Amino acid sequence: MNRLAAVVFDVDGTLVDSERDGHRVAFNAAFEEAGLPDHWDIATYGRLLRITGGARRLAVWFEQTGRSSEDARRLAERLHARKTAIMRDLIEDGKVQARPGVHRLLDELEAGGVPVHVATTGTRAWVEPLLDRAFGPRFQIVVTGTEVPDLKPSPAAYNEVLRLAGCPVDRTVAVEDSQNGVRAAVAAGLRVVAAHNEYTRDDDLSGADLVADGFEDPDLVAWFRQ
Repeated sequence: MNRLAAVVFDVDGTLVDSERDGHRVAFNAAFEEAGLPDHWDIATYGRLLRITGGARRLAVWFEQTGRSSEDARRLAERLHARKTAIMRDLIEDGKVQARPGVHRLLDELEAGGVPVHVATTGTRAWVEPLLDRAFGPRFQIVVTGTEVPDLKPSPAAYNEVLRLAGCPVDRTVAVEDSQNGVRAAVAAGLRVVAAHNEYTRDDDLSGADLVADGFEDPDLVAWFRQ
């Protein structure tokens, strides 16, 4: 582990299982509050995850279901703001938890003196309270979509973490769960460990140095201990 200068984590689907039982629930609650008939079941939301960014996901959905581009954009902006507030409530209620094995890995990295950072395209309004609630003050640098609006697979969020942390690219590892995340980290020049989840199990993660079945996968544990 001494070979590592830093480890940079994605949030959604990586550190936490937030998509199915967090964001999806919040989106559906926002639809219901607004009196809209829209509803995203588990399978539908899984398909929509190919579209990065919650507001963009909403806008595409509204266009696909018959609204004009301008109406879809305006409605998406309004609904996304409410969805974010609902997501914050879910986080405060402890409904969004760390994936099994994440705390163990973070403990080992901390014991080995390896700094840990975050690069996510989620908005700071919910990312910050989530990290505080689920992990405490573990992460040194947190870059979100609020500061860097370029969505993955753009490497912009990773590039900003590298700039702020000053860590060497060749000794920094990204931890991701999805195809877009892996592509973003690779584009930033990083090695990548992919810990896929239920939604990303069938993603093309071939750009990663290791593809693991979650954080309790013995291969992932061994990779970080070598």
